[in-house]
Amino acid sequence: MEFEKLEESIGYVFKNKVLLKKALTHTSYAYENKVESNEKLEFLGDSILEFISSKYIYNNYQKLKEGEMTKVRADVVCERSLYKIACKHNFSDFLYLGKSQKANEKDVRPAILADSVEAVIAAIYFDSGLEEAEKFIIKNLKNPIKIATDHVGMKDYKTVLQEKLQVHGAVIIKYNIIKEFGPDHDKNFVAEVICDGKTLAEGTGKNKKMAEMEAARKALLNM
Repeated sequence: MEFEKLEESIGYVFKNKVLLKKALTHTSYAYENKVESNEKLEFLGDSILEFISSKYIYNNYQKLKEGEMTKVRADVVCERSLYKIACKHNFSDFLYLGKSQKANEKDVRPAILADSVEAVIAAIYFDSGLEEAEKFIIKNLKNPIKIATDHVGMKDYKTVLQEKLQVHGAVIIKYNIIKEFGPDHDKNFVAEVICDGKTLAEGTGKNKKMAEMEAARKALLNM
């Protein structure tokens, strides 16, 4: 399998291609072909990812409290976030999967793709050291970290709104994303909050969660 396109996408060229291949080798392929899987690399990559992201948050968002830094890190160092990175760089085109895995699942599971990102981080570390691994991590997590810090200290308006609306009994509250606009790298979302079929307010945000929170905040102002 040729790795040039993947290396071009991630911005790093491996000196030792065997390391990259191992990082992309799922346990199903390893078992069928009697080779080593990416599990051990994934284990190390997870620790490197947590350390580098923690250091970046600490150095760049010094006004955040310890609990807020923990929340931001948890928001970006998670399966959902790593899955997005894998999709961005088309990891699924380069994964070594066993025949059984391919036969049983039409699409590669998000967990498998997320794990492969951690394995690649460790592979970069072994190939060139911590500095190169850090470049890859920050390049891919800088924007998600910024978004996470934008709303980490935000009051949970959705919870407050729910409590106020349910003070006289149960009601059905729904949030819908009704519009998206802007380029892929700078998307904006518009959400509406509905209570028992009645639209209460709309809100705009840089991600769906922030848009919903803004809709709830506006609904509270209207009450």
